[in-house]
Amino acid sequence: MANVRNLKKDINYVLGDIIEAVYIWELTNPEKDAKDAEKIIDDAIATFDELIVKVNAKDVDNKKQHFKAVTNELETKGRALIDRINKL
Repeated sequence: MANVRNLKKDINYVLGDIIEAVYIWELTNPEKDAKDAEKIIDDAIATFDELIVKVNAKDVDNKKQHFKAVTNELETKGRALIDRINKL
């Protein structure tokens, strides 16, 4: 099940990089309000929790299709978070 391990790593790296980008933005823009940035971090953590629960689900009929759906969801939600960072 190396695929599951790699998917978990991908989730961790993508969302970790998004959180890191928000922290960098906060450091480079100390004069701006950080409420929106904190909301992005909270959403990234919630997305992480949600995706890990889906990866660890045991009652899945078609595992390949399930993991592909989780990967697609990671990509869509990750891009949405990145777009929100870019709008800061």
